[in-house]
Amino acid sequence: MLYWLADALDFEGAFNLVRYLSFRAGAAIATALVIGLVIGPRFIGWLRVRQGKGQPIRSDGPQSHLAKRGTPTMGGLMILTAMIVSVLLWMNLSSLYVWACIFVTLGFGAIGFLDDYDKVTKASHKGLSGKVRLLFEFLIAGFAAWMIVQQHGNTALYVPFYNGPAINLGPFYFLFAAFVIVAFGNAVNLTDGLDGLATMPVIIASLAFMAIVYLVGRADFANYLGIPHVQGAGDLTILCGAIIGAGLAFLWFNAPPAAVFMGDTGSLALGGTIGVIAVATHHEIVLGIIGGLFVVEAMSVIIQVFFYKRTGRRVFKMAPIHHHFEQIGWAEPTVVIRFWIISFVLALAGLATLKLR
Repeated sequence: MLYWLADALDFEGAFNLVRYLSFRAGAAIATALVIGLVIGPRFIGWLRVRQGKGQPIRSDGPQSHLAKRGTPTMGGLMILTAMIVSVLLWMNLSSLYVWACIFVTLGFGAIGFLDDYDKVTKASHKGLSGKVRLLFEFLIAGFAAWMIVQQHGNTALYVPFYNGPAINLGPFYFLFAAFVIVAFGNAVNLTDGLDGLATMPVIIASLAFMAIVYLVGRADFANYLGIPHVQGAGDLTILCGAIIGAGLAFLWFNAPPAAVFMGDTGSLALGGTIGVIAVATHHEIVLGIIGGLFVVEAMSVIIQVFFYKRTGRRVFKMAPIHHHFEQIGWAEPTVVIRFWIISFVLALAGLATLKLR
């Protein structure tokens, strides 16, 4: 909104800073951070009153988690509120990329909210049917992919470490893009099992993609690095900034011992948002590197279920894999901080692909 005002009123001097991506990205971080910190205490208090017993804790999970009973969930609503207000304030709202991302954020957030609501009201950890969730997720992600292709008309897949021609997927690109968005949303959702475990890796991934979307949006930098130039995508740096600010504010309350859980409301929305940013910038494969921690978490569940159904044996003591490390004796803060370090290293590896082409 402020960008539109600056353009319409032809701001000059210091007010002209509103037109610069770097200024608006920084402002988006600060805005989302302040909003999150201000609304956090009252929001958590409201959730505690409304939910009573809080998020149900699995009886078959790590026994140390039983002490977390009564902790309210749906803290993702706080994240999404800070994010959306910051985005609407600082982004150029004339771009379809912006609305594709907001559509996924709110759509996945709504699915996560319904899942959390079902768990809280029924005092069960099961939530919505997996098939119903996936159906609506793919519908939302597919429409977002269509919006993005309408903007840049490119259905090519770009491979890192390779400087040859891109692979044109044609109409199959829509299915691929939707899969990336849905898969990453659910990968972040599976990772959100320990206090602060998913929040910081989301912030780290957003920092990495803040750099990527800025470079992709600049023709000179994109041509120099040999990466696809996507006109108008640079404005997504503001969205990445909003995720970072809102995530840091939430982490203030989610740090062990957590005063509130993100819930599916936040984890599904944040994962889907990062996924759609990767699709908009044609860095879907790089997303798998930067978000490698989330990929490993999701794969650990798939591997566990696959082998258990066929052999009756477990590959891991418990899945997702962060619970495996708890079961072998790692304390929860140890798992969380070590996974943060892994996430940071993977983000650096993903950024290295920008030059190694």
